[in-house]
Amino acid sequence: MTPVGGRGPAPAHRDPVRCARRLPMLGSMELRVFTEPQQGASYDQLLAVARCAEDAGYAAFFRSDHYLKMGGVSGEPGPTDAWTTLAGLARETSRIRLGTLMTAATFRLPGPLAITVAQVDAMSGGRVEFGVGTGWFEAEHQAYGIPFPPLAERFDRLEEQLAVITGLWRTPAGETFDFSGKYYTLTGSPALPKPVQSPRPPVLLGGMGAKRTPRLAARFADEFNLPFVAVDDTAAQFGRVRDACAAIGRDPAELCWSNALVLCCGRNDAEVRRRAEAIGRDPDELRENGLAGSPAEIVDTIGRYATVGSQRIYLQVLDLADLDHLDLVAAEVMPHV
Repeated sequence: MTPVGGRGPAPAHRDPVRCARRLPMLGSMELRVFTEPQQGASYDQLLAVARCAEDAGYAAFFRSDHYLKMGGVSGEPGPTDAWTTLAGLARETSRIRLGTLMTAATFRLPGPLAITVAQVDAMSGGRVEFGVGTGWFEAEHQAYGIPFPPLAERFDRLEEQLAVITGLWRTPAGETFDFSGKYYTLTGSPALPKPVQSPRPPVLLGGMGAKRTPRLAARFADEFNLPFVAVDDTAAQFGRVRDACAAIGRDPAELCWSNALVLCCGRNDAEVRRRAEAIGRDPDELRENGLAGSPAEIVDTIGRYATVGSQRIYLQVLDLADLDHLDLVAAEVMPHV
């Protein structure tokens, strides 16, 4: 059946996009769109942003995995589920890659989650990327009755989830998968369905944890992402992950290195201020902590992240009704990075 809007999935033979292959040279920066729907967005709004991003030439559309607005209790019309959203977008886009920053390991069991991600990968023709983290926002767990264990246990559970999910995906067809952990046990799993991408969809991990985060990234990640982190802190954490790779004999060049930053671009100071006010932020603060200012200022900021090894920037777009914002960056920033 042709989906609404007349867009079908990409061909099933599409090769997975691997950052290390696409962006071999420092300074060749890939731009992706990153949304926070828990702040108030419907599926139709997210579809409009994803289609705009696709038409404008962005490489990917990502969304958060949250069930509660931050900074308030409403967030009308209410939360949308991350993987339900991506399943819909898989059928209503054709080129752009789709993923999460980050799926909360507290929300879902690893076996069913592996099935979900593999299914959405198939629905998209092999365009899914799987970002996953411990989960951190306690209030949303309380609001929707989701257990929220202490941080050490959340890290333990995340590590087991990664082992289970990647183990299910890599199990050869016709064989079964078993796993015995402290929190999850699988016996005789047929390890189906398989993702379209081989050997599996790219796995994204991230965060500023000094010990366990680098170790998990070295073991499991295809991409390491830092959200809302300054250039110097980015360099330090990238270094920790590279050291963790070296400790297990993995080449750090196998990983993609990325940042997520709030976007607030304008053709002039008045437009920058208008966009900052629309998301409740100060332009000077955003220039200090995000990607704010004229296209030239944003190109310069992106260049500073490139010098410490970042290869992708996720543009956190908070005003989802302002599609001209995306068009401006595509026209005036993307050609220069």
